[in-house]
Amino acid sequence: EVQLVASGGGLVQAGGSLRLSCAASGFTFDDYAIGWFRQAPGKEHEEVSCISTSDGSTFYADSVKGRFTISSDNAKNTVYLQMNSLKPEDTAVYYCAADVTCYGLKYNPPHYWGQGTQVTVSS
Repeated sequence: EVQLVASGGGLVQAGGSLRLSCAASGFTFDDYAIGWFRQAPGKEHEEVSCISTSDGSTFYADSVKGRFTISSDNAKNTVYLQMNSLKPEDTAVYYCAADVTCYGLKYNPPHYWGQGTQVTVSS
């Protein structure tokens, strides 16, 4: 059974930090790219970041560049999203998803979706 389990969300003040984790199982982790998406109430879902677990290449949305860092621990089949200098507009449910490539995640429905974790940033 394929699982993508996101965790690490919470409530934080503006300027604070959180680290999200996405633990994957049920598929060959090294063959996939893992991305983070978010959706705030009343807004479209947005791809935040992606990492290719095979070569470490990364993608960041302009809205998070310089503040968020994505990384992968292939031994643990886990991808992390370190979020620093958080802003109230970062408030959303964050999801992780997997596809063959980051390009695929950006333009096609992902092969696999995980459940979300709520991030709330207070002003």
